[in-house]
Order: sequence, then structure tokens, then C-alpha cells
Amino acid sequence: MRLDDYDNDIDVGDATSRGGFGGGGGGLIFGLLPLIGSRFGCGGIVVVLILLAVFGGGLGGLGGMLGGGGTPSTQVGQQSGGGSVQQICDASPERRATCNAFSNAENTWEQIFAASGQRFRAPGLRFFSGQGQSGCGAAQSAMGPFYCPTDGDIYLDTSFFDELSNRFKAPGDFAQYYVVAHEFGHHIQNLLGTSDQVQQVQRSSSEAEGNAASVRLELQADCYAGVWAAKNRDRLEPGDVEEGMRAAQAIGDDTLQREAQGRVVPDSFTHGTSAQRQFWLRRGMESGDPAACDTFSGAI
Repeated sequence: MRLDDYDNDIDVGDATSRGGFGGGGGGLIFGLLPLIGSRFGCGGIVVVLILLAVFGGGLGGLGGMLGGGGTPSTQVGQQSGGGSVQQICDASPERRATCNAFSNAENTWEQIFAASGQRFRAPGLRFFSGQGQSGCGAAQSAMGPFYCPTDGDIYLDTSFFDELSNRFKAPGDFAQYYVVAHEFGHHIQNLLGTSDQVQQVQRSSSEAEGNAASVRLELQADCYAGVWAAKNRDRLEPGDVEEGMRAAQAIGDDTLQREAQGRVVPDSFTHGTSAQRQFWLRRGMESGDPAACDTFSGAI
């Protein structure tokens, strides 16, 4: 996908870690234990459980590509600018590609909001390596990229792109841009109040019902990512759509669970099956219309 260089006025920085893991529950981490175990082995699970015990389970609830659920903490993360936009974005080829996609998504959604007479507020982009701190608590590489509605920022460790290409067998620049566009989709949901509505359902419902609401939220973010791609259709190159579909397939709940634990538990899904993620990403691509991304009405 051919993207222009990022705008120099985007809100980008480094997420720094500051002692402690914030408030909130550890639902995200417990949901990711099978994935953490498959990546880091039993030792990784033990380390996470020790951290939960020491810090009271306060790892917050974050919405990202691989795990979600729970309610964000009220702790505000501490970001360090780490230099100019250019210094931060040009620190590595992966960061530069991320900044290009983020900047393009910002411009695209600003135009979409302006066309419908809505007020747009841009998110921030925070890079971290290994671990960092967000307004929703700790940022850990094992979580994958995520959006924190508390501070309105997207958090990303670019090592995830290596994971996406090598472990999940979903290489390609568009696969990476899809990740950024999905997290940007969560910001759109935050602006529209959709995230708040889902959190209210999660607080007042059973775990299974809360998970079902999370699935619809995540699939809508996939659809919004497709809308972004559709609005930039003239920038797409041969093979881009296939890269996106391959990535969506690789990170479906059923695929991840089957890989991590050898079985599938539908009631525990928080992001949707591989087929669902592909369907809604394609729906956004084909329609180019955010209104077509209503995952909360009818079957998904």
C-alpha cells in the first residue's frame, strides 16, 4: 500500500513505565494466559501470575488486537515525548510505517467526520518496547497493540509486526496497516460513545454476555479498518486485500485458542472468529461506509 509520509503535527510519543500497574481488574491478562504460555512457556505464565499477586491484579482492561474486556483504570499514563515527531517516527522502519498509517488514518477519519458534520478529535500514538505505561495500566508486549479509551491513545510495540509475520504467518505492509487501522477504529468508537455503551453492558451482565458485547465491538473496529482502506482504495496494491484477510484469519479467537490450548471455547471469545473478522473487514472495504459497520444489530 502506497502511503504518504506522516504529517509532522501528529500526536506521537513514547509510553514510559512508572512503578505499579494502575487500577482495574486483571481480566485481560487471565484471558491471554494461554497465548502468553504458547509464546513464553510456563515460565511466562508464572511471571505474570506473580506480578498479579504482587501488584494486586491491577493490569487494567484494554481493547486490542488479541485480548480485551474489563473496565479501564482511571490512572493516567505518563508519556515522554522522547524528541520530535521525526525523531520518534524515524527511530526504525517499523515506527515510520506505523506513523505513516496512523497519520493517514487520522486524515481519513477527520474527513469522514467533517462530511457528516461531526466533531473529530485525533488520538495519540504511543510506542513502547517490552513494557510501558498507559492510562489503562501496564502496557505489555504480550498484549499486542491496544487502544486505551481513558487517555485516547493507541499503544504499540513494533515487535508485534515480527510476531504477525513469523508466528501468525501474516506478512506484508497492509497487514501491519490493518493493525493500526483497527486500533484507530476503537478510537472512533470512543468518540461516538460506543465503547461506553459496551462497558456498561459488561459491568451489568454475565461474563458470557460481556464477552459477546466485546466481540461485536471488536468486529466493528475491523469493519472501520476496512472503511479506512476503502477510502484509500487508490493507494492499494495487488495483494493488499489478501494480506489483510490473512491477518484477520490468523488472529481470530478460534484460531488463537486452537493454537494455544488445542480446543475452542466460544463463550470466552472476545474478538470474534477468524471468519467473522474477515467478513467485517471485507464489509468495510467493500462499502466504504461506517454506517455499514453496525455489528450490534442482528447476527454477526
